[in-house]
Amino acid sequence: MLAVGAGKTVADDPLELARGALAGRDAWLVGGAVRDRLLGRPTKDLDLAVGGDVEGAARALARAARAAVFPLSEAFGGWRVIARDGDWQADLSPLQGETIEHDVEQRDFTVNAIAEPLAGGPLVDPSGGQADLAARRLRMVTPRSFRNDPLRVMRLARFAVELELEVDADTLAAAALQSQRLAEVAQERVFAELRRVVAAADPLAGLELMDATGATEAVLPELAALRGVEQSVYHHLDVHGHTLAVLAEAVALQRDPAAVFGEQHGAALAELLAQPFSDELTRGTALRFGALLHDIAKPQTRGVMESGRVTFYDHDRQGAELSRAILTRLRTSERLRAHVAALARHHLRLGFLVHERPLSRRQVHGYLKRCEPVEVDVSLLSVADRLATRGRKAEEAIAKHLELARELIGPALAWEAGERPRPLLRGDELADGLGIARGPVLGELLAELETAQYAGEVATREQALAHARAFLEARGS
Repeated sequence: MLAVGAGKTVADDPLELARGALAGRDAWLVGGAVRDRLLGRPTKDLDLAVGGDVEGAARALARAARAAVFPLSEAFGGWRVIARDGDWQADLSPLQGETIEHDVEQRDFTVNAIAEPLAGGPLVDPSGGQADLAARRLRMVTPRSFRNDPLRVMRLARFAVELELEVDADTLAAAALQSQRLAEVAQERVFAELRRVVAAADPLAGLELMDATGATEAVLPELAALRGVEQSVYHHLDVHGHTLAVLAEAVALQRDPAAVFGEQHGAALAELLAQPFSDELTRGTALRFGALLHDIAKPQTRGVMESGRVTFYDHDRQGAELSRAILTRLRTSERLRAHVAALARHHLRLGFLVHERPLSRRQVHGYLKRCEPVEVDVSLLSVADRLATRGRKAEEAIAKHLELARELIGPALAWEAGERPRPLLRGDELADGLGIARGPVLGELLAELETAQYAGEVATREQALAHARAFLEARGS
């Protein structure tokens, strides 16, 4: 039997609670919880296989832990117990087969096909999962693993990168035979695996495995379509290679933003990127999705001028639309769709400003206003994009881009934090003061006053009114 985790007592360890509550019942800890305990990883999600009355077992555990309990599935008879403070949960399911050996043999990979009897005794490991775990090997239980559930093709990539396991050759081949069936799987389940691949310490290794199994073509055909799309002389990679390089730079930025932005802003950026976002992602992982999809419309916008120069006019706008469509297909939240679309739409803006330095306060305001609410995130994406672009004059271009990014990141962080001037005049006050009707002109005036105030050109109500009057006169209204 595996020991109670270090620092845990029976009272606060959910597994020990389960041992006591289910004493006398046939019950086993199964799947990832056993695997993680063997690896010394913290375990807060328990999967329990129960012989006999699953509901009764779930209610017994809930009583012992003073936890919530509810059915998961009438069809499969599963129940969930969740600690009142949300610190742990346990899923209890009936045996899938006549014995525990039959149950674990129906699981996906050998490292997940190990069971620990709650009552004590040796681990049940008919497929050799412990040996595979020791060898850092990911191996299917049987070739029918992927036939039974094509989502396991995505789980292969996820487990390999999360646990740093090498995929067995036969397992990789068997997964490839079923990858196109991922289209049959509920897309929210597909995204649940994809987001963990992208969030992993080495997402590029996960994406490489998706390529090797054919999962990319099934899940993200638009990403696969970037292969072989050649770019201008300022790029050293095709669009696909460049996209992966941008993702790698985004991962490096997330890991250590101070390496680019210094200690002054590094801590604030690290804190921002660690914030929970949506779809069980952090803001940093949302940035990774932005990196993955920022150039997604380049194949459809590629053109070649008479001079031979390669162009991708409008790929930012069309990329925003395509990013949204992809994430809609994957049934993500609207918040993530809007965020990633905005990153694609605005990822070129900082680069456009490089040749206009030194920037005025008006130009800084214009950048922040246009990029809102992703003004910080898209500034980071632009840096990753620039660092991954190493064709002609790369070093000079990178240096200039980073200088501007460092100038803008402070204002962007302040804007993100809501540190901006309060309006000096309300719309009705401005309309009454100028004697004009409510309408589009009033909206233009309010926008102009916001810019002027940010730029330090007006600081009082009287100055704001005078500025608005002069603005109207200058445009002939």
